[in-house]
Amino acid sequence: MRRGLVAVAVLVATAVVGCGTEEESAVVEGTPAATPYDGPLYVPVRNLDEEGPRATRIESGAAGRALECDGEIYSGGGSEPWSEGDGGSTPEGGLKTYFEIEQPDVPRSGYRVEREEGGRVLFSYDVDGRTKVAVVVAKDRKNRPGWGPETSASCDPAELPESFTATKEYEIWTDRDGHRVPITEVSSSVGSAHCDWQQAHFLELGAYQDRKLYARDPDGVLEPGMLNDAYDGDVPMPEGAHDTGYRLGDRQLWLTEDTSTAYVRTPDGVEAWPRVKDGMGCR
Repeated sequence: MRRGLVAVAVLVATAVVGCGTEEESAVVEGTPAATPYDGPLYVPVRNLDEEGPRATRIESGAAGRALECDGEIYSGGGSEPWSEGDGGSTPEGGLKTYFEIEQPDVPRSGYRVEREEGGRVLFSYDVDGRTKVAVVVAKDRKNRPGWGPETSASCDPAELPESFTATKEYEIWTDRDGHRVPITEVSSSVGSAHCDWQQAHFLELGAYQDRKLYARDPDGVLEPGMLNDAYDGDVPMPEGAHDTGYRLGDRQLWLTEDTSTAYVRTPDGVEAWPRVKDGMGCR
């Protein structure tokens, strides 16, 4: 569905699988979109040697054009080739192929057929009547037999339902008014279990070349020399520090002008999270 549709009743389809069990279909049925995407379902894809929303929009073709993000496009692109038997026999099978081949970090159910045209079908995942994930599937293209993904695109995870994002490793912050903030602006996560860093916590500000990474390491589990300074769990708030307005539960994020340290205010005081040195991370 597109902008302007207030509410719909949807019926979740199910497909019977082996031994009498049922598997929820990725596709829902219900009231058609009030104002469906009316652009082309095929837009030539160009791969650019750059990062950022502009490059992602160009690389995601028609799927990128079908999005209705509140902010910038988050991810998208064309598909990789697949072998005989990997493609689906129906458009919905092509959507399933998208999940299996691309392994995207998006919801796996709740999509609807928004438009069909010339051997292509646009599936959309909508939140409050606006498309947040778009997948264009096509049939029998070169090195891609059967139905499968041609292009796909998605908005920032902060625009997806909390019921979905709560199952992910990243933590979504809010602003002063409680509105969810894009993870390309600020996000946090527990340290990787692969490196035994679960007792550490990471905070990320910005994206691409502007990305800054900070760490909370009260137990000293991170590698020596990984941080620009030591973590301190009890510091006075520096003069000149300002409240960014970012919130995660009872945590508040404050920064100074040089942004070398993130100051996290909690009900117990202020913590100093130092910057992680460039190029450092879990291997």
